[in-house]
Amino acid sequence: MNHHFVREKRIDITRLANGLTVATEQMPEIATATLGVWIGTGSRHEAPQEHGLSHLIEHMAFKGTERRTARQIAEDIENVGGDINAATSVEYTSYSARVLGENADVALDVLGDILTGSLFDPVELAREKSVILQEYAAVEDTPDDLVYDAFMETAFPGQPIGRPILGTPDTVGSIDGAMIHAFLAREYIPAKMVVAAAGDVDHGQIVALAERCFGALPSVPQREPEPGLYGGGERRIQRKLEQANIVLGLPGLSFKDPGYYAAHLFAHILGGGLTSRLWHEVRETRGLAYSIEAFHWPFSDCGLFGVGAGTAGKDVAELMDVTLACMRKATEDIGEVEMTRAKAQMKVALLTALETPGGRLERISRQLLSWGRIIPSDEIVRKVDALTVDHVREAGRSLLRGAPTLTAIGPLKGLPPLAEVAQALRP
Repeated sequence: MNHHFVREKRIDITRLANGLTVATEQMPEIATATLGVWIGTGSRHEAPQEHGLSHLIEHMAFKGTERRTARQIAEDIENVGGDINAATSVEYTSYSARVLGENADVALDVLGDILTGSLFDPVELAREKSVILQEYAAVEDTPDDLVYDAFMETAFPGQPIGRPILGTPDTVGSIDGAMIHAFLAREYIPAKMVVAAAGDVDHGQIVALAERCFGALPSVPQREPEPGLYGGGERRIQRKLEQANIVLGLPGLSFKDPGYYAAHLFAHILGGGLTSRLWHEVRETRGLAYSIEAFHWPFSDCGLFGVGAGTAGKDVAELMDVTLACMRKATEDIGEVEMTRAKAQMKVALLTALETPGGRLERISRQLLSWGRIIPSDEIVRKVDALTVDHVREAGRSLLRGAPTLTAIGPLKGLPPLAEVAQALRP
C-alpha cells in the first residue's frame, strides 16, 4: 500500500482575469514561504537571432528596475533574511525567493518589480553580456559539460531545442534592448505564467499580491514553439586531453507519452544508481570509468535517452563494447528484483522532492504549465506500480531501435564508427 502518497496537502488555484494562474500550497509545519514566478518559455522559444536571450533576460532581471537599483533588489530580500534566485532551461524560466511567511509580500513585490519594471540599462546590459561570455568560455574549457551541449545540437540539428542555453558570443553580443522588450512582450505573457507559493502562505493574500503585481499585463495569445524533431548523427572533437568524454543517445519520449514511465525505469535500471548494470559492469567490475550514467530527458513533445561517461583514451573501445552489450542485454533480461528496486527508488525521489517548499513550488508550477492541473502523487505511483518487466524490456527495445547520436571529446582513436554503433544497438 502506498500510504505515503495519499497525504496530499491542500493546493488552492485561482486564475486572474488576464489568464495568469496563482497557486498556493499551505504547509503548516513550515515557518518560511517560498514564492516563485514560472514562465513557460525557455531557450527553445528563441528565434535564431535571439539565441541566448532567455538566459540573458534572467540575468538582467536583477540589474535594476524603475523602483530599485540592483543593490536595493538584493537588500530588500536579504534585509528580511531571504534569498532570491532564477534559472533558465529549455522550456521554462523561473524566478523565486524564500523568506519568512510574514514577509511574503516583500518577496512577491520584488519578483513582480523585476519582471515588469526592469530597465535593461545599456551599461548593465554590456556588463552582463561579458559575464555570460565568461560563463560560455568556462563551458568550452570543461569537456564533460561541452560534450552534452554538442550532444543536444547533434540530436536536434538546426533547431532551437538543440541549441545551448547560453547562446554564442555572436548572438549574445548582438542582443539589444529592443530585442529584449519584444521577447518579453511575446513570451512573458499571463497565459504562460504561474505565480506559486508554498509554506507559510495565505492564498487570498498571494492572489491579491499577484493581481497588484501582474494584473495589468495584457492577455496575449500563446505561440507554440517549433516542434522538436530528432535527427541524430555524430560529432567528434579530437582534443589532447587525459580523458575521452562520450555521450551515446537515442530518441526518447515526451513526459506526456504513455510510455514515459517505462522508459524512465529502463534508464534507471541500466545506469541510474550504484546497483545499476552499467555502474556495476563498467566501474566496479572493469574499472573503465570513474562514473557512468544512463538518462532519459523528457520534453513537452519529444525526449532523449542516452548514456554518458568519461574514460582514458586507451579504454574507449572497451568502454563502448561493454556499454553497448549492457544496453542490449537489459532489453532481454531485466528482472523482478531490479524492477522492485527501481520503483522504490523512484518513489523515494518523488517523496524527497515534495519535502521542501521549493520542491512543492516547482511541482505546482511545472504541472500547471504542462498539464493545466496538479497530478496527485498517488496517480503517478499507480502508473509506476502497474508496469511489468515486459513493459520495461519493450520500452528498452523501442528506445534502442532509434537512430543513434554519438558525441565525444578528447582522445578518440578507439571510438567505433557510428554505423557500427547503430548495428551493435539492435536488440
